[in-house]
Amino acid sequence: MSAETKSFAETESARPVVSMGPPELRDGAALWHLARDSAALDLNSSYSYLLWCRDFAATSIVARDQDARVLGFVTGYVRPGLPDTLMVWQVAVAETARGRGLATRMLTALMERRVPHGQTRMETTITLDNAASIALFTALGREHGAHVSRTELFRAALFPDGHADEVLFRIGPFAAAA
Repeated sequence: MSAETKSFAETESARPVVSMGPPELRDGAALWHLARDSAALDLNSSYSYLLWCRDFAATSIVARDQDARVLGFVTGYVRPGLPDTLMVWQVAVAETARGRGLATRMLTALMERRVPHGQTRMETTITLDNAASIALFTALGREHGAHVSRTELFRAALFPDGHADEVLFRIGPFAAAA
């Protein structure tokens, strides 16, 4: 564990989430570290997280503590050809912030931001061995009265690296906040 990660883990659990908003360029490294430390996400290059913070900030969200440390993130983009659909690429929460509903709160806040822009549906892909993500997105749909469908998207044979099947979860429609 690096000194940066250790100090974060030692102090973060007592720090509540105080803000959620779009990622900033300075958040790229924190997103990369959270993805790396998740043990569940496919780790992209550090460069890709910087690009994500620059080019897809409007369709992504970070949760911060009182010292502006990133506790979690959701990266997403509007599907080309499907302007009503937000594709959620990755969701990560710091280990010490898990179990408090942060992922659900970030996804809900992100959809509340995107519904006025026309995105009333959400998609994500999940491997069938990722029970936590399946539960998260299924519960999110149920909590918002949105239909959840599952269809095969990418078979393992399409991946050159032994990656498992990716199942497409489509959730929606989400209604505008009252």
